[in-house]
Amino acid sequence: MVVCTGCSLLCEDIELVLKDGTISQAKNLCRKGHAHFQALFIERTRPMIDGREVSLDQAISKAAEILKSAKSPLFYGWSNSTLEAQAAGIDLARRLGATIDDTSSFCQGILMELVLTGKVPTCTLDDVRNFADTSVFWGADPSNSHPRHLSRFAYYPRGEKRQKSYEEERICIAVDVRKSATARLCSNYYFRVPPGQDAEFIESILAVLDGKIPRFGDKKRMIELGTVLRKTEYGVIFPGLGMVYSLQEKMDLLVRLVAKLNEITTFMVLPMVDHYNMRGFNQLLLDETGFINRVSFQGGTTVHGPEQSVMAAAKSCDAALVIGSDPLSALPFGTARALAKTSLIAIDPRRSLTTDAAKVVIPSAMYGLEAGGTSLRLDGVKIEFEPFFKSELLSDEQILAKIKEAI
Repeated sequence: MVVCTGCSLLCEDIELVLKDGTISQAKNLCRKGHAHFQALFIERTRPMIDGREVSLDQAISKAAEILKSAKSPLFYGWSNSTLEAQAAGIDLARRLGATIDDTSSFCQGILMELVLTGKVPTCTLDDVRNFADTSVFWGADPSNSHPRHLSRFAYYPRGEKRQKSYEEERICIAVDVRKSATARLCSNYYFRVPPGQDAEFIESILAVLDGKIPRFGDKKRMIELGTVLRKTEYGVIFPGLGMVYSLQEKMDLLVRLVAKLNEITTFMVLPMVDHYNMRGFNQLLLDETGFINRVSFQGGTTVHGPEQSVMAAAKSCDAALVIGSDPLSALPFGTARALAKTSLIAIDPRRSLTTDAAKVVIPSAMYGLEAGGTSLRLDGVKIEFEPFFKSELLSDEQILAKIKEAI
């Protein structure tokens, strides 16, 4: 069996057969997981310095030299690394007085912080499969982002209490700006929200739950939604980036909604994080520093705030270590340009825009196939995995240990 690291579901039931340097057979592997693993055989990185191929030891030595001489280094990425590598990275960042941040800084961090600090109740995916009769996908499209979510947990499976599954005992609700693939599956309970108006939508739900007439949206439909939520025995809200970017600083409305629902019935929250171990990094950093992201160890102190985010730190750092991420493709142009101008070190198994622009490139083993480790699934359940086949490439953790030793 193989654990798929293609998304945060970390499916543990994958069976693969390799033949002639490619995947010839796969069982239980979704299209996203297949593409993730198939990338193992194309566009692999090689150890490079200034665009010239070198030995692995030379690349690691150069990376150590850059980080040792840097006055304000930035460590970024981490969501596609194991807990062991993340712990090593946090330790190295503390030692060098670096700023450390991950992808949650500009996506689901605000939601994950609510979950990890206990401000909203949460549950496991196994609880969803066994007990949930209502799943609300809000600004999320798991049919594409987490293709096996509905089939393994939220809608189709027979659970401990939900033996009749979607046929009689499960309802799937989609709240989105467009009719996504998930919304088409639960078309009877699709609620379209104009871009940026999720706050008004929540206020209307709260009004209905209080027995008032909603001011936003189709009144009949909003009352219908309120009725469904009231009749729920065990519900779970799965917020996605659509909700995060819409609510922004109004996330307290979600907290109010969940609290109100729990006065009536049982409702949990599970953020639909994408990267397979983003939650792991957030939990580790929280345990170490009291913060889930955006931390600076400069001067031997621990500082947290917007100035320590990757978007701010990229403009002031003199060296950047990027691991398992492609910020030059994902971040705003100004931030990407600032990173590209600094002494950039990229640790990654696959070629990307970031590795192409990096001063130093260090190839790493792909977790799940070439390297093992431990990660936290999107619901916080710890998943351990072993490498599917032996590789001479080093894991992120081993590379960081060698950099630390060289420093």
